[in-house]
Amino acid sequence: MDRLQFEVPVRITPAPGLPVEEIYSVEQALDFLQDWPKRRQGKIYEAAFNACFGATVDVASTEEACRAFATFCRVSGLLARDAMFPGKRRAGTHREARA
Repeated sequence: MDRLQFEVPVRITPAPGLPVEEIYSVEQALDFLQDWPKRRQGKIYEAAFNACFGATVDVASTEEACRAFATFCRVSGLLARDAMFPGKRRAGTHREARA
């Protein structure tokens, strides 16, 4: 697996009536962010852009970039209703199946 590929794609609805799109990697997220209108850019946009760019130069992790991009999408109203929001994983924790 490519080191810049998201573990789970970020599902977005770019505009009402358009089909859901899936963003699979840091590169796709950066492409999307670069096309975002200047007038709508703010601190959360900058955080997402910086995290994604940072992942490309090994300053941030792909997981951090995914979380920042998903946060930007959620706050901007782009996150699809059925999207799984990437959470921070804790080492050694998991749910066990119950019999």
